[in-house]
Amino acid sequence: MATIESFFATRIYRAELGEDGLVGELDAACRSIAADDEAGRRWSRKHGYPGYTSYASLDDLPWRMPAFAALVRHLDRHAAAFAKALEYDLRARKLRCDSIWINLLPPGGAHSSHLHPHSAVSGTFYVALPAGASAIRFEDPRLGLMMAAPARKPKARPENRQFVSIAPRPGTILLWESFLRHEVPLNEAEGERISVSFNYGLS
Repeated sequence: MATIESFFATRIYRAELGEDGLVGELDAACRSIAADDEAGRRWSRKHGYPGYTSYASLDDLPWRMPAFAALVRHLDRHAAAFAKALEYDLRARKLRCDSIWINLLPPGGAHSSHLHPHSAVSGTFYVALPAGASAIRFEDPRLGLMMAAPARKPKARPENRQFVSIAPRPGTILLWESFLRHEVPLNEAEGERISVSFNYGLS
């Protein structure tokens, strides 16, 4: 008798915030900051980022606007729950949100495949997703080691796929371990796709 067991699972955590008021506040805050942040727009142009990101220009969003401070309080609880599910041995340490930034992806924009080094857990909170907005696509972290492995069937179960797409909605929180490579394909919506990304490190 043969058995097949699963090991080395890659976990992705999803939760729905369910607070429309905070989502609306964050929508207005993201758009306002993007309009005012010339340094962020300049960095985005220089580095070929379509639309706008505050990634390299602002490091004080929770101090700058109360909506971001409220968001981080929610994220802290979810990050702690994810760490517990992953059975992290934190001992006297804890996960702390050490970076948080805005992303505005215009129609026709995309964000190429990347990961988040120097962090333990990363994630995104979704603020605005007009019809046709891109899902987020995750890559099997073993992909570069598969060498001669055959491609997977188009209808393979999610756990057997080499790429998995998750379609969020406004208010969705997604968390993953920071080594997990991901991308945002072409935004085919007629409006901006707005999200807030973040990293958690050990403190």
